[in-house]
Amino acid sequence: MAFQRSHKLNLLRIVVLLLVALAGIKFLFRDSLTLQLHKHISKDSTFWGDAGDSGPQSQAVEVHPAKITAPRQGPKQQFPKDLSATEMRLVHLDLKGAAPRVSYLEQLFPFLSRLGANGILIEYEDMFPFKGELEVLKSPYAYSEEDIEWIQQLAELHKLEVVPLVQTFGHVEFILKHTKYQHLREVERFPNSFNPHVPDTLALLKVMLSQVMEKHRRSSWIHIGADEVFHLGEGKDSRNWMSRNKGDTGTIYLNHIKEVLDFISTQYRGLRVLMWDDMLRKISVGALQESGIAKHVSPVVWFYAPDFDAEQIGQFITKYMESGFEAVWFASAFKGTTGPTQTWPPLSSHLKNQLSWLRVREAMPRFAPLRFQGIVLTGWQRYDHYSVLCELLPVGIPSLAICLQTLVNGELLLPPLSALQHPWGLHPSVFSWPSPGGFTEETRRKVLEVLGFQSMQLEQSTCEGRGAFPGAEIYHMVEQLNRHLKESITKMLEEESAIKGWFSPYHRKHQFGNPRNMESFGSKVLKLHEDWEGFVRDLRARLESIYFPDTVEEWMEENVNPHLDPLRDLVRDYRAIIRLNAQPKAP
Repeated sequence: MAFQRSHKLNLLRIVVLLLVALAGIKFLFRDSLTLQLHKHISKDSTFWGDAGDSGPQSQAVEVHPAKITAPRQGPKQQFPKDLSATEMRLVHLDLKGAAPRVSYLEQLFPFLSRLGANGILIEYEDMFPFKGELEVLKSPYAYSEEDIEWIQQLAELHKLEVVPLVQTFGHVEFILKHTKYQHLREVERFPNSFNPHVPDTLALLKVMLSQVMEKHRRSSWIHIGADEVFHLGEGKDSRNWMSRNKGDTGTIYLNHIKEVLDFISTQYRGLRVLMWDDMLRKISVGALQESGIAKHVSPVVWFYAPDFDAEQIGQFITKYMESGFEAVWFASAFKGTTGPTQTWPPLSSHLKNQLSWLRVREAMPRFAPLRFQGIVLTGWQRYDHYSVLCELLPVGIPSLAICLQTLVNGELLLPPLSALQHPWGLHPSVFSWPSPGGFTEETRRKVLEVLGFQSMQLEQSTCEGRGAFPGAEIYHMVEQLNRHLKESITKMLEEESAIKGWFSPYHRKHQFGNPRNMESFGSKVLKLHEDWEGFVRDLRARLESIYFPDTVEEWMEENVNPHLDPLRDLVRDYRAIIRLNAQPKAP
């Protein structure tokens, strides 16, 4: 009997275990099915719902000469991640010039993550695949919708938060240059800034923001730009408004920003907003409080000088604290801020800029309840839509590595903050304490290891070694150009006495010369020309692997041809004249 009871008990245990196993399998199968269904719905659905769902109706606004359709404001719930406790380090990708191919971003993103970045700020400008009535805005080489999705998947894979940037007030040359939108200019002659008094301006922005956010549903933040609104208040509509309302440009600015923020907060609940802070600096605390924008946006305080006035920064931060902003961001620079034609980033200058920001960051507890949320490492590619290209991204990678690792490992040796009192919050010495520890020997070794270099000289802005980062070949080739192209050709053309004596501009104009004298310098000229042409062919091939044809052509026109063309012209004339075999001078 005891044996039978034991046998029955064992059978009962087996049955229970089987039931538990079946329940687990069912649960896992359900999760797998739900995931597949979610993927299917995400792929086939539109921004407003399923592809077959017409969604909210649109309001059509008739304008002249363009027709802009503004989406009706209806709540579209966002579910952004809660990153409020995470100190963000965003790397800025400025795509208004030299936008890289997606294949380069595939190499770049894991590298950024390894260096300590946890997000990217993407300023698309005309590289976004605008559609419908906005299609005129996109570049012929704009990313496709599939590219945008792949960029975000890559970022997610490497734990990088994607923050899209859409300019909403100033720096909108890429929009207002088009005849279709010229009527939206603040000043008719200049394409820099929107006229905020024309209803079509906001209607256009709503369409732009909707199209961008449709493709960035994973994003927790959006950046609305709003910096450097040149000529605001100079347009006829602005002057009339100020006269009628006894207002000023600050009020005009805040009214427009408030409309943009109202649209975003209504349409995309939970989506956090960033904006550059420079236009807020001259606006009073009272005006900022009255506008109510502090509840909906965080200012990004930007200064790019190596040793900026940190006391002034403290005054701005105090203003934002008193105005009711909940969080503040900083913006430093790793390239693109030391001159519009700069081709090689000064390492020491950008490192000092990070160290200055570390001092400010260390002081932030004094500004509670205002909290520090993160920093953007800007890498400007143009000063604006019409300027030439600054340093190429591969050339700026060593600077970026130094700057990022400095911020990741930065620590300051400061006295107790309670001992430093000042009317606006902190004594100025808190910002000038002389012992920043951001770029230690340990940090230097880590940077060299990641970059694949053996050594670096910060003051000379040089690095030695082969390099193991995305675009290292371009880095070295641009370095060779900067060091030797202009110098070698100038030396040949201006210091070679035989050229100056027997092959002057006069000789070349009248096509006469003695082969005996010409051959004394001919081989050197031809060799120099052959070497540089071969080098440039290789460089062009490297550039074409990363950049689109328009970027390659522009960079060559600006940085190679001005120096190489005089040598090319000399070789052309040399070959033509030496074939004449010392004929009489041409008339």
